[in-house]
This record gives sequence, structure tokens and C-alpha cells, in this order.
Amino acid sequence: SPQGRSKKKSRKHQRFMERRALLEQKGLLSPRGRLGSQTPEEGLEALTEANATTAPRCDKVPKPKRIVSASLSPSASPDSIARHHSVLLSQGNGSCKRVRTSSLVLRPGKYVAIDCEMVGTGPQGRLSELARCSVVNYEGDVIYDKYVQPELPIVDYRTRWSGITKQHMKNAIPFKAAQAEILKILKDKIVVGHAIHNDFLALKYFHPKDRTRDTSQIPVLKKRAGLPIRANVSLKNLARHLLHKKIQVGCKGHSSVEDAQTAMELYRLVEVQWEKELAHSLPPRPPSPVTDPTADSSQYLDDQYWPTDLMASSL
Repeated sequence: SPQGRSKKKSRKHQRFMERRALLEQKGLLSPRGRLGSQTPEEGLEALTEANATTAPRCDKVPKPKRIVSASLSPSASPDSIARHHSVLLSQGNGSCKRVRTSSLVLRPGKYVAIDCEMVGTGPQGRLSELARCSVVNYEGDVIYDKYVQPELPIVDYRTRWSGITKQHMKNAIPFKAAQAEILKILKDKIVVGHAIHNDFLALKYFHPKDRTRDTSQIPVLKKRAGLPIRANVSLKNLARHLLHKKIQVGCKGHSSVEDAQTAMELYRLVEVQWEKELAHSLPPRPPSPVTDPTADSSQYLDDQYWPTDLMASSL
């Protein structure tokens, strides 16, 4: 009825005026003549304009079709990791200047980068044993950096490359203790490194392939650096070409912290593209005891989890 419509319009106008008065009181809306001089329709337009001026604008932002979870479970498969990256990539196009696209899901605790320095033991110092290990997180912050006492007597410190001296061994921890600490950090993580098989060999450890990111093996990085895809490219050269920074300079040897941080920087440079390519190239695999969150870390040391070639070389 006309009377009902009039009451409804009156209530609508009253709510509008209360809202307008509140915005004016807060200084979010400038007064426009006397209150009540506008119709509800005009007032609503004014409120819309006022809200638009106070809200941050971001042109051409597509509404996300799905919500990305804050984190992935420790047993997430490579396919699910890549799907998260794909969603993030699609949301990142055309958005305002925000944090890096790939950082929302996996950054906090899923990725670590590792680098180890070795010394020579055994006959003529030809055996390589762990003497220092550094682990950094996604941001490059150091979460582990310790000197390690090899199981055999050191014959060659290889200081020119390793940076290790006799002085460093005074406070070094035994290999078994360091190994247990490091493997606890690496468990269920995606581990980044350069020629990372050497680091795993020094740790007497084998990390699942689908959770390993070796920056020496990425065609994407080599293409971006303008280097041959099949060439063996050093971390030093990749850092110079892609990050425009110099590492491994001077006569005091390499810094395992700097090398681990550099590997992580290189990974982050091509993270989304690399993860998408890996999802298509790696076959799905059933969960293994190594990545099972309920598995005991001591199982890492069992012979059944060691690579065949490493077991053969130790006999």
C-alpha cells in the first residue's frame, strides 16, 4: 500500500541520515548543506562516493575463484604444491603491488636451503667428510650453522675452498650429533641447494627427489642466464648473471651460509614456473616412511633408506 511504502522509505531515509551523521562526525564525509536536504537516493550516492574515497583502490583486481589455504600439510604431494602455485600465479596477475605471488603458501616453513663444506680424510685426504653445515629458511635467515668434527682424522682442511681451519674444529660437534640435528630440520621439507647431492652424500642421507630442488639442474635458470642448458653452471656464475652479486671471492674459502642463501635466492627467482614444470614431470609416488610425519627420525639412519651406490662405497 502507499502508506506501507512511505513508512519503508522513511525508515530507509532515517538509516541513511544516521549513517551520514556518523561519517561526518568521524571526518570521513564533508557536510553538504543542511541535513535532510537530499533524497535517500542522492544520499546513498554520496555515501558510496565517500566510502570509495576512503577505501584503498586497486584497479583490475580479479576476484579469486578459490581460497588458498594458509599452509600445506607436511605430506602434500608435488601436484598439490603446483596447484597452489598455479592459483597464486593466477591471482597475482593484475593485482596491486603486494608481497611476492609465491610467498603466501609455502614460504614460512616448507622450504629450506642447505650448503655443506667438506674436508679431506682417509688416504691422502681423498675422502670428503662434513665439517660445516648451514641451513637457511625461505627468507634467507640462518636456522642452523655449525662446525662438525668428521669421524676420521682430518688430513686436508681444504681451507682455500672450504674456509675450514684447525681452529674451527675446537668447538665442532660430533658428526652423529650434527647429522641428527640436521635431518630433523630437513624432514618433510622441500630442500634447495646447488649440486645438492654432494651435501646429502656428506650427511650420509638421501632426500626424496620430489622434495629436492637443485639449482644446478634447472633449465629455467640456465635459460634466464643465457647459458647452455646442458652446461654445468657453478653457483658463482649463476649468482653473477642472475643476481648481479659476487660470491666465493677471496682466499678465505667459501661461506656455506652465503652459498645456501644464494641458492634460495635463485630458487625464488623462478619458483612458480619451476614448480609448475615439476608437477608435470615428476610421477606421483605413494607416501614413504621418510616423508611420513609419524615416522621416527632415527629411521633415516637405517640401511633400507640409503642409496645403493652409497652403501656399496661404504663396504
